[in-house]
Amino acid sequence: MAYVDFSGDTLFATPAAAPVVEAAEPAPTGLTALEWSVVALAQRDRMASLREPSALSIALGRVFGTRRRDPNLADPKLEALRRMAVLSWHRGYAVPVHELAAFFAAGFNTDQYETMLASIGAAQASRKARA
Repeated sequence: MAYVDFSGDTLFATPAAAPVVEAAEPAPTGLTALEWSVVALAQRDRMASLREPSALSIALGRVFGTRRRDPNLADPKLEALRRMAVLSWHRGYAVPVHELAAFFAAGFNTDQYETMLASIGAAQASRKARA
């Protein structure tokens, strides 16, 4: 019995299996419940909470025993969100570029930023309408 090799013939070749391509998960457009609570709590924070305390402030606190609550959050991602939310509550879209870069570097995207700003804008508009 003779053997004929048809592997080089394209007429009889079986098609190769298509490579399995993992579908990339779409980027989230919203925030989690924890992140929304950070945005809501940031409404009460002052702009001064974004500044580091001066050496004089630290020294006076040690001398007189006054301890200022550290407004920074332990999670760097949530702290970036808090900083952006405080800026957005006070300034809207007019935020420093380096803060926006830190926000994106923390893992947030443009859609999440716009969703947060839309929510803040709606809350401010409803508060003005009630007043």
